[in-house]
Amino acid sequence: MTQPDQLPLSLTEVVPVDGAAPLATLALASGWSDQPRVWPQALHPMCTYLGSLPAAVAHDLIARWSRPGDVVIDPFCGRGTVPLQASLERRVGVGIDRNPLAQLLTAAVLDPPTARDALARVELLRIDWTRSRQDWRTTALAMAAGGSVATFFHAETFAQLLMVRAALRRDDAIDTFLLATIAGVLHGRRAAALTDAMPNTFSMAPGYAARWLATRDAETGGGRPDRDLFMILARRVRWLLREGRPPLRGIGLSGDARAAGTLATAALRARGLPDRARLVVTSPPYLGVVRYGRANWLRLWLLGEDADHVDAQLDTPRTAAESSALLGEVLADLRPALAEDAIVVLILGDVGSDRGRRLPQAVDLAAAAWASAAAPQGYRLAGVVRDAIDPSRKLTGLWGERAGDATRADQLLVIAPTELGVRRAHGSASQRMDAARTLGVVPGRRPVTAPARTPQPAARRPAILGTHAADVPPGRPGIDGPTRPDEEPRPHADDGATPQLHPAAAGTSVPA
Repeated sequence: MTQPDQLPLSLTEVVPVDGAAPLATLALASGWSDQPRVWPQALHPMCTYLGSLPAAVAHDLIARWSRPGDVVIDPFCGRGTVPLQASLERRVGVGIDRNPLAQLLTAAVLDPPTARDALARVELLRIDWTRSRQDWRTTALAMAAGGSVATFFHAETFAQLLMVRAALRRDDAIDTFLLATIAGVLHGRRAAALTDAMPNTFSMAPGYAARWLATRDAETGGGRPDRDLFMILARRVRWLLREGRPPLRGIGLSGDARAAGTLATAALRARGLPDRARLVVTSPPYLGVVRYGRANWLRLWLLGEDADHVDAQLDTPRTAAESSALLGEVLADLRPALAEDAIVVLILGDVGSDRGRRLPQAVDLAAAAWASAAAPQGYRLAGVVRDAIDPSRKLTGLWGERAGDATRADQLLVIAPTELGVRRAHGSASQRMDAARTLGVVPGRRPVTAPARTPQPAARRPAILGTHAADVPPGRPGIDGPTRPDEEPRPHADDGATPQLHPAAAGTSVPA
């Protein structure tokens, strides 16, 4: 008889694959993704990133299917939630992403400096600013006159931003951390952001943002707020590093997911670490649901990158066949890098629309991935876990009546290279990973008390994926990322209302 704590997360039915034998449902302990959404470790919300995996879900999968000292890989790592959580739990986290913003954020949290070193660098930057401020002010005013990105910032703030942008180097660990920190406060509706020209969650299209600002300024008679970059940066550094660095240093790599196994193995061997992964957790792109370059064009400008060029370099499959072909290459390269009893968790979903346009038929990416990508590569199926998504929590709520169509359900496709991995996946499926007992239990670090959890009805259960699927809290669409209750302990009193956006809310970059 099935025990109550072994019931499937949402649905008991199996997932069909084109009329073939259905895929077995893997019954994880109930409540596995219903962990506390408030995650006290400060580095996770360094910078918002569409589609990021909630840290509580990453914790459950890592604690369930790996041990301290194991290697955990995420080939599509985004802002690095999976490898960071692995490092926090004394695993060796490895994150790979081709997006330069994602790689920067991942490298920053996996190998952060001490607060003392970071703050010392901020003070040196402030001293350099006092020596050269007039030149940078002249440059900022000239750029503002040309109608560039300068129009979104106060002239003094933009001058400081230009100076710091030129001074920080992406090949230096401390500078990388400071750049990532600035990216997290570059824009938002809070006084801790460098500009209030757009929400923190993503970059509004330049033309749309300019028109909205012009209307707002005409109504209020205001302009861009004068924000001191160095004061904001120092305060944010203290916040992010208030609990110190992760117990184990992780590895953030820039590269193609199709070479993730090769890249990870080489990096691990170069550091004298175990070179075979025991767990892979990743969420491949959802048929172009999110264009990460355009959605982050202002942060990419900070890094000297062009958003359209980034989008052109990223893998954005448009059909289930293209998605399966991509995953097939990823899984083929990963296999030699996997331990004998490794487990691979692919977070996929039923895609029902393309940026607000309904598709004729929902695409079941998990079923397609198994039939066309994993099985042909010789992987074994452990099972599928399905998680329904509450449409009211989706970022696609910005599309009005079309809200909730992009991904109606997320799925965990759990596979393994051998039967040993399948047995291990089944053996740990019924275990309850109670985050309330483990949130603060990291040897050598101050225990953290987990917040009380209020039982939620099934329709309100946290979805597997973040904002590109379902991570906007009910009643607060588009709110600034760092102030969301699932990312920081308390809301901020200076949260402001987010403007009503339209489907084309993220656009191309503008010239520097």
